[in-house]
Amino acid sequence: MPVSQFMAAANAHYYATRDPLGAGGDFVTAPEISQMFGELIGLWCADLWDRAGRPDVAWVELGPGRGTLAADARRAMAKAGLSPPVHFIETSPRLRAAQAERVPDATWHDGVDTLPADVALIVVANEFFDALPIRQLIRRSDSWHERLVACQDTLFLPIAGKPVPADVLPDPLRDAPAGSILETSPAGVAVMRALASRIARQGGGLLAVDYGYEGPALGGTLQAVRGHGFANPFETPGEVDLSAHVDFATLAAAAQGAGAVAWGPISQRDLLGQLGIDARTTALIRAAPDRETQLLADRNRLMADMGELFRALALTHRDWPAPAGFGA
Repeated sequence: MPVSQFMAAANAHYYATRDPLGAGGDFVTAPEISQMFGELIGLWCADLWDRAGRPDVAWVELGPGRGTLAADARRAMAKAGLSPPVHFIETSPRLRAAQAERVPDATWHDGVDTLPADVALIVVANEFFDALPIRQLIRRSDSWHERLVACQDTLFLPIAGKPVPADVLPDPLRDAPAGSILETSPAGVAVMRALASRIARQGGGLLAVDYGYEGPALGGTLQAVRGHGFANPFETPGEVDLSAHVDFATLAAAAQGAGAVAWGPISQRDLLGQLGIDARTTALIRAAPDRETQLLADRNRLMADMGELFRALALTHRDWPAPAGFGA
């Protein structure tokens, strides 16, 4: 089967059968590290809404984990005067249950199609696009081939499939050396186009934060995480988290093609810095001096450890203002 089908099936089982977050899970996301992340994202949303004239909006989060980001963002938005209805795009029953504990009045959706169509949408996607299935092409001596996953005696291995036409490759990459890998994410592009089309019609904005690059570029980034460490992505499918780096340039082009305005990408460090993470850290330390060491460590993890690896891309309706942190 293609790598994309393998990844989709493995992750569908993985997320449906567990809560993967936290010390007892497989990985930790920025909202789980510190309340500051969700609060600053909430203020980003409220600021955009305020400068757009305070229209009626629905707030949407894609893949909301345990609902931690939403709870923190909602608290910050309410202090700024924004208390919109919350909509989650989530298919995992286990995670929906965790989200309901933190945001009990949310509305859940399986996909973009059922989101409200009569108000502007403010959408947040933190570590969402990295978990969507990717397609891999591998260069052999004669041509490019679709990369497949084969099963032999319960062992899964990547192999080269049939050749693909050269015109599916970007011109600068067609003559890459043998062994080169090119990744694309048709699923990610489809989701971005659908959301950008909604924003272009209805108004609103989107903020996506994930680890990635500005492509297209060569290199295989498919990875597996288990117990906060890296694992073989082809061992125990459905029992490890599979992800791949996000091509932000391709997502931005897809959004622009659907009629939205794209901003960035910029680093997470630049985004959080311009949104005031230092001032927020100082305020939290002032309120709880005994937590100073932990608060500074959390701030540094978001800004230093994750600051450059993670990127942020924003979309807006053409008549909405420039989003905070992205400039004019």
